[in-house]
Amino acid sequence: MPTKEEKDIVTGVDTTGHEWDGVKELNNPLPRWWLYVFYASIIFSIGYMVIYPSVPLGTTYFEGTAEYSDRQAVQDELAAVQESRGGILREIAGTDLAEIRNDADMLQYALAGGEAVFLENCAPCHGTGASGGPGYPNLLDDDWLWGGSLDAIQETIQYGVRWEPNDYSRFSEMPAYGFLGILDRDQIEATAHYVMSLSGLDHDMTLAAAGTEHFDMECVACHEEGGVGNRDLGAPALNDPIWLYGGSRDEIISQITLPRHGVMPAWENRLSAGTIKMLTVYVYELGGGE
Repeated sequence: MPTKEEKDIVTGVDTTGHEWDGVKELNNPLPRWWLYVFYASIIFSIGYMVIYPSVPLGTTYFEGTAEYSDRQAVQDELAAVQESRGGILREIAGTDLAEIRNDADMLQYALAGGEAVFLENCAPCHGTGASGGPGYPNLLDDDWLWGGSLDAIQETIQYGVRWEPNDYSRFSEMPAYGFLGILDRDQIEATAHYVMSLSGLDHDMTLAAAGTEHFDMECVACHEEGGVGNRDLGAPALNDPIWLYGGSRDEIISQITLPRHGVMPAWENRLSAGTIKMLTVYVYELGGGE
């Protein structure tokens, strides 16, 4: 409750006349300099709101008297960077991939640019080191689903794999032998053991012998004799220890029964022709290119 103003006997400061439960409030006004800074901040913020984009107005906003836009500033900066790179990018776009690799300057630029593009666009699936993972191909080895030549890599990047919006995307799908009832459980297990024998995995020899017939009838058309694979069809080799979806008995049976199919987007509408070539050369030079 308000009381008579008086001077506090301990601090010597006047009170405000307010008291709560016997505690009196001291009259300590804010320093002048603090108030001046506070008022200046208010004036500055009002001026900032007038000059720069600030107040939301439903579906739009007050654009400010300076007509400044962060988005436009970024676009201008990107355009300037793109223009500075335009010369060599245009040169790369118009040069054959093999010639790029034989030109020291273009190769150096392509590898540096390709690495940056890879880390930004490809690493989320293939890993920063391009070593891949379950369901995502390793780009460091020689096991290529669609071929590891410069032209083959460029085509894969450009058109994608099973990317339906692109008419030129590469498509191949393994039938769901178990789900569709093409093979029964025993036939699938026998086929799995034969496939395991092709890559030197531990297997049941009796079941593998029985699985040979099923493999010849159902699988040879794509995976070829001996399971060497067919890159024209995107059919993986089955005679090596590299497995996209796992090489255990259960994982192979699962893939035969109800196969998984990966999808890679087409980059031709997202990256320029020169950028795709830089990325192609970079992936090729990782060590697994042919």
